[in-house]
Amino acid sequence: MSGEIVVCPHCGRRNRVPAAAPGVPRCGNCHQPLPWIADATDATFAAVAEQSALPVVVDLWAAWCGPCRMVTPALEQVARDLAGKLKLVKVDVDAAPMLSRRFDVKAVPTLLIMHDGKVLARKSGAAPAPALRQWAETTLAGIRSSTG
Repeated sequence: MSGEIVVCPHCGRRNRVPAAAPGVPRCGNCHQPLPWIADATDATFAAVAEQSALPVVVDLWAAWCGPCRMVTPALEQVARDLAGKLKLVKVDVDAAPMLSRRFDVKAVPTLLIMHDGKVLARKSGAAPAPALRQWAETTLAGIRSSTG
């Protein structure tokens, strides 16, 4: 897992962000949190999603799914807006049949919010970025209130 190149939204510096790592990715130049967007498979899901220090939005999607393609930019915007607070992990259900069965995916896109390996929230279907952000922030607030 060499990592994806992410341009810092604060200073424009290019940074390599690994799919799985301890802590929160930060810009090497300005030290601001970076958006964390990664792909996972049946084989990598535990390391990429379940062992993440941050809460994870899991996008269970398929390449043939029109609504999945529509929701991708909205999810990526939420990941940018909430950089340092959550991680977006994308799972192609056709390439990850074990995860599809595990999470009982009946329709795509199916979105999950996980923390410490547990599913805290679930949503099916596409939604605009503001609705997805509100859903994520409400769930994140519940995590903070139960741990704080």
